[in-house]
Amino acid sequence: MSSTKKIAKNTILLYIRMIINMAISLYTSRIILQKLGVEDFGIYNLVAGVVVLFSFLNNAMTSATQRFLNIELASNIKEKVNRVFCMSLNIHIIISIIVLILSETIGLWFLNYKLNIPAHRLNAANFVFQFSIITTIINIIRIPFNATILANERMSFYAYLGIVETVLKLAIVFLLSLFVEYDQLIVYSFLLLLVNLIINVIYKIYCYRNFKEETAYHYFSDKKLFRELLSFSGWSLFGQVAVLSSTQGLNMIMNIFIGVTVNAALGIANQVNSVLYSFVSNMQVAFNPQITQSYASNDLETHKRLVLNTSKYSVFLFLVLSIPILLHTEFILKLWLGVNLPQYLVSFTQIVIIGSIINAIVGPFWMSANAIGNIRNYQLGVSLILLLNLPLAYIFLKLGFSPVYIMSLNVILNLCTFIFRFLYVNHKLKYDWPDVVLYLKQTFLVIFSCFILVWVIKKIDFSSYFFAISSTIAAEIILLVLIILIGIKREEYLQFKKTIIKKIKK
Repeated sequence: MSSTKKIAKNTILLYIRMIINMAISLYTSRIILQKLGVEDFGIYNLVAGVVVLFSFLNNAMTSATQRFLNIELASNIKEKVNRVFCMSLNIHIIISIIVLILSETIGLWFLNYKLNIPAHRLNAANFVFQFSIITTIINIIRIPFNATILANERMSFYAYLGIVETVLKLAIVFLLSLFVEYDQLIVYSFLLLLVNLIINVIYKIYCYRNFKEETAYHYFSDKKLFRELLSFSGWSLFGQVAVLSSTQGLNMIMNIFIGVTVNAALGIANQVNSVLYSFVSNMQVAFNPQITQSYASNDLETHKRLVLNTSKYSVFLFLVLSIPILLHTEFILKLWLGVNLPQYLVSFTQIVIIGSIINAIVGPFWMSANAIGNIRNYQLGVSLILLLNLPLAYIFLKLGFSPVYIMSLNVILNLCTFIFRFLYVNHKLKYDWPDVVLYLKQTFLVIFSCFILVWVIKKIDFSSYFFAISSTIAAEIILLVLIILIGIKREEYLQFKKTIIKKIKK
């Protein structure tokens, strides 16, 4: 199968997974919020985030594992793939032990003495914390298996198992009704642990049956490979700490100054964004193996074209999906949740979505930097920019600024990281200047046009269902026209038109 057809097939499978997951996730989020309440919902998002913060080592190793597996798969030598897998699994086991120690010492102290949790819910929060630790350790050890599946581009299994996982989480909603005499927050976190355990077992069984040679575990010592993995992940570590500081770290700082209500608002805003961004991430997941392997095969022209096109189409897709939310945020949130919205939720949702527009652009550049491999300067630059988020958030909250301003700072820092990432990758790959100018012009003209469109429509203050629907349809049509006229090359448009006509005739 050609690389183009493989990407198309993988993308379709991932989108089927995502659409089903999205529908179920939106329903379950609404019911879980109603069953737990704003306070407990905020506690869960906060406490689970403490454990996630300690898993930064694992996040760094994830990118390293996927990168090295993709490189060795390009060589088509299974023994080398197996060596990477085994060494990666050894390292992940070590990481899980470190996460356990950090969580049960610093994490417990921070949870009980620093976080702003109501006294009557502290016992439940500790149960959630312990269940979250086990869940995180399970997910850490799963990473090499997950990376093997993605590196081999077995997107059908990845898609089907994702649907199974979402359905199991839906079942949790109904199971909660059977345990009404117990603490709903504790039961919810325990059931999520069981779901993760089941999915983890399925991942391992699939890998052992389908990639027996690649995933047959045996202990061996390879100091050179060990150093390469740790060296790569060591610099990735800076980037992962920075990313977590802008999410979980910020979540905790806001909790200290404001309380669990703001954590509930931020948790819901991130869920809305996660649903929208899953469209983009699924498309990028389908392209990522080709981006890495094209660089490993020294096919730099294909690599550069894939990076720019994936970046451009990622942001176009995200704009099309997010414009209804940006136009009618409060209306859609009330329609979805059916409850009184937590304070700051509307503003948080809009700001997080704007931040994700930037993330959609930079995703392929991050994968390109990983493929290049020499990431010390790259990670140092990105990390130093993003880590400014924590001290700035603390200072501004101490001065009495609204959390909305703090979230806006995060968007500005994300924009700074885009500039740095683009310049770094361009320096390494030496893009042709006309291609760079065309890419920047197409991408940012469409983004700015979208923002102007949203601003103009929001100025027309008609609060009715008819206006909400008609303005959204009009905005989508205008945006699609702008993408065709500004964001796509003529030959790309003609090829797309030819393909559509061919499909219709069939």
